[in-house]
Amino acid sequence: MTRIKRGNVARKRRKKVLQLAKGFRGTHSRLFRTSKQQVLKALRYSYIGRKHKKRIFRRLWISRINAAARLYNLSYSSLIFRLKQAKIGLNRKMLAQMAIVDPISFQYIVTQIL
Repeated sequence: MTRIKRGNVARKRRKKVLQLAKGFRGTHSRLFRTSKQQVLKALRYSYIGRKHKKRIFRRLWISRINAAARLYNLSYSSLIFRLKQAKIGLNRKMLAQMAIVDPISFQYIVTQIL
């Protein structure tokens, strides 16, 4: 059997993993075996985190809309219900943004549905 030298390929593969592990603490960023495990774990968490981010932002928008609606003696659910009845097609992100940045236009929308 002839000897196979994998110097270039192996080094590139290890460098790629260690580059992804930059910023990890201790041996997790220096030693290949442990950093490989941590990188796989981090990539798994980042995939899950992208899904969670959507849920977290929706919860934030709903709480902001609810707080703004309470100023006009409305609950969040009744506001959304009346918006649907009035066929006003604003999503929660835009409603929350309007409630914070432009309360006058939010008030106009509320007066339209009352």
